[in-house]
Amino acid sequence: MNEPLYEVTWPLGRSTVTEIEARPRISDLSKARIAHLSHYGFRHDEMRPVIEEELTARYPGIQFVGPDEFGNIHGPRHGKDALPVLPDRLEEYGVDAVITGVGSCGTCTPAVVRASMVAERAGVPSATIVASAFLMQAAAIGRGEGMADFPISEFPGVIMNQSAEELRRNTAEVLVPNIIDQLTRNVSVAEEVVEPEPGAIVFTGTLDQVNEYFLEQRWTDGLPIVPPTLDRVEAFLAYTDRDPAEILGVIQPENREATIWSVAVNGVMSGCRPEYLPILIAIVEAMAEPNFYARDFGATPGLEPLVLVSGPIVKQLDFNYETAVMRVGRQANTSIGRFARMFLRNLVGLRFAPDETDKASIGLGMNVALAENADAVADLGWSSASERFGFARDENVVTVQSVMASTIPIYTAGDTAAEHLDRLVEIFGGMCAGWAHTGIKKGKNFPLLIMSPGVATVLAREGLSKRDVQQYLFDHTKISVRSLYRHAWELGYTEYDLGQLHAEGMISAAYVESDDPDRLVPVFVDPEGIGIVLSGDPGRNQSKGFVQNQSHGYPTAKRIELPADWDARLAR
Repeated sequence: MNEPLYEVTWPLGRSTVTEIEARPRISDLSKARIAHLSHYGFRHDEMRPVIEEELTARYPGIQFVGPDEFGNIHGPRHGKDALPVLPDRLEEYGVDAVITGVGSCGTCTPAVVRASMVAERAGVPSATIVASAFLMQAAAIGRGEGMADFPISEFPGVIMNQSAEELRRNTAEVLVPNIIDQLTRNVSVAEEVVEPEPGAIVFTGTLDQVNEYFLEQRWTDGLPIVPPTLDRVEAFLAYTDRDPAEILGVIQPENREATIWSVAVNGVMSGCRPEYLPILIAIVEAMAEPNFYARDFGATPGLEPLVLVSGPIVKQLDFNYETAVMRVGRQANTSIGRFARMFLRNLVGLRFAPDETDKASIGLGMNVALAENADAVADLGWSSASERFGFARDENVVTVQSVMASTIPIYTAGDTAAEHLDRLVEIFGGMCAGWAHTGIKKGKNFPLLIMSPGVATVLAREGLSKRDVQQYLFDHTKISVRSLYRHAWELGYTEYDLGQLHAEGMISAAYVESDDPDRLVPVFVDPEGIGIVLSGDPGRNQSKGFVQNQSHGYPTAKRIELPADWDARLAR
């Protein structure tokens, strides 16, 4: 039997990485002034005194500048301000080298690497403290930033599980020698890697051979793909008027160009239909927004993108928006959800070992795309999901956000709104409470509640709007400060302080009304941050909630741009 052969094209995007020149290291540490850069987590406050003590004993005359002079180098709140001015601050303090810490999670590790890279580009040598389990991720991030021989100083073991004495011993006996080595050794420069051009044929073979080749190259999600032949890609491009070479974004850690062409290629591979392309483009436009932080979807909590589609296109392309709405089975929901994860692998560059840019400790499976029930929204007189972001109800809109865990099915019963709302507070609010520390630290959180129209009908019957439901959940969902601080410490926020967050204007006075550690404070920062989507079986009294990561993947909405003759193209 002669099987057909497929000529398949490259699924990645052109790299924008330029290797930086090797920087001279420190020849005499006894004459050096060393700056500490920090994201104030993973017990860096306990390590720094030991580092200074040990280095001073070995190199009398060495000087140090504390991290407060440079600001927090990690996160949407601080990182945007600290890094752009870092070169000037280093020069102002006469810094000869930096020690950056601590990389011990899937987002703080890239953050400390990028901070050190800012210093390296400014001609200041660095040593970056990274826990053992994150060494490969740090090296991969360094390559993506233009330094293949990135200077990493290993801290052994699991930082948050060590006693104070064990942590001190590991700092003195293992970490400090590693820091000295990285600040004084020679750094090499990698040779340029030649990659295929977009549109190039990279392999020819049968269906099985193509799938095996793509698996070996780590270009798939582990499931069989549709071979991305040029004919199939061109069929997708027939559903947009935009230039295939248009760059939608360049996203860390691999810093590749995400183009209309590469979107089409990965759409083919994911099993999408050609007419889905306008939705796929809108998804990438959302995920390419700097404030979406797609680069950090390799975080240890294991967050996943969740795509929400709303507008007339839901019916036009046959999305499921009723029974079993979050199950695989309907092609539009399933393949588009798969595409979002494929994009993170191939264009963003989040993968498992050996690179380990995806550091989900356990992780969450792929989400299918969620579609809103526009009929139920109209019948109840509620606002649509897209109106939350300033779009009209009849516009076709894609919203993408991160989710990292779902609640149990929340069955609520009774003929009064309070009966349903109180149960939602108990289960949905209770689960969100376990992750409240992150949202409070960032000053924003965006949980998502999928509500059956059957439940929403009871609420609307009493005159409650979606905004009223948000307010009720906000007012009644609380957590004790004692639990909040414990959860923060367990994650690695070892310098968590509500008073400081309030002084910085990140949170309201409701969080600092007293010093009682058992006082209750709001779980949600803002009622309008609570997303509510009507979808699922209208004949059942069930809802399901999703916890959003709150540091990355903020809900981002984009209009789906259709070609002028969309209806005619669909008819053909």
